[in-house]
Amino acid sequence: MSTAIYSHPDCLRHEMGDWHPECPERLRAIDDQLILARLDGLLEQRSAPLAELEDVLRNHTPGAVALVRDNVPAAGDYYPLDGDTILCHDSYRAALRAAGAAVAATDAVIAGEVDNAFCSVRPPGHHATPTEAMGFCFFNNVAIAARHAMEVHGLERVAIVDFDVHHGNGTADAFRNDPRVLMVSLFQHPFYPYSDPEPITATSVNVPVPALADGDTVRKLVTDLWLPALHAHQPQMIFVSAGFDGHREDDMGGIGLVEADYAWITRQVMAVAKQYAHGRIVSCLEGGYALSALGRSVVAHLKVLAELE
Repeated sequence: MSTAIYSHPDCLRHEMGDWHPECPERLRAIDDQLILARLDGLLEQRSAPLAELEDVLRNHTPGAVALVRDNVPAAGDYYPLDGDTILCHDSYRAALRAAGAAVAATDAVIAGEVDNAFCSVRPPGHHATPTEAMGFCFFNNVAIAARHAMEVHGLERVAIVDFDVHHGNGTADAFRNDPRVLMVSLFQHPFYPYSDPEPITATSVNVPVPALADGDTVRKLVTDLWLPALHAHQPQMIFVSAGFDGHREDDMGGIGLVEADYAWITRQVMAVAKQYAHGRIVSCLEGGYALSALGRSVVAHLKVLAELE
């Protein structure tokens, strides 16, 4: 498989203070592990463009965009949108790069330029609702890309897979009751953003798991709940909210996954994509704050996407 990685130096310029776990070092840790694993030369490196405003507005209200764009502070200053979602001078541009990466990756995969893609970008996106930024997230990269696939490229069915330790509430809000979009996820519960468990439906399989759940628990959940829903939906493209903060070394959460679990999940998603979607997958980085574990987990994810193991 040909796999592209989309990123941009602008994604390193967004920062929310030295204390903040969602930090530029996250992307550097991924780059370091790609080099250690000798993957950097095997994957196509692509520069993320800036998203067009119309791309963002397919998923977000003008007010949500203005809240970010119009509150960018002077260099060296910060503007808090909430207690842990903070703008610096470069945040709006970084957010446009992150969304632009997801859109460009979608175009490239649909065009057949590459088989699949991973967006090594920040800020993350899956907590950003259509109307507000929250949870380290400004714009919902995966939701923007999924809407682009449907509304620009005409796809009729897509799926979103979210394995971050936190519930992708923004993505769920964006596609609630949209029969074109199946969202399958797992998330620690009770935990931020403290979403109420949702009923399982034909297009929503968002499954809470207790703290201390391990890889066996998660694999059974995927096998018993995600996979039947994915096969029933027969998506024409799959988008992944790839959060690695469920790793057992990551103290941001309390789930005990390891690299082999992320590789296994990726294999299941790839099998579905090959059966129904010509293998088309766009994966976007979400969480993951234990730097070494993050880098190693991304490597495991990418090795499977590129069929290098």
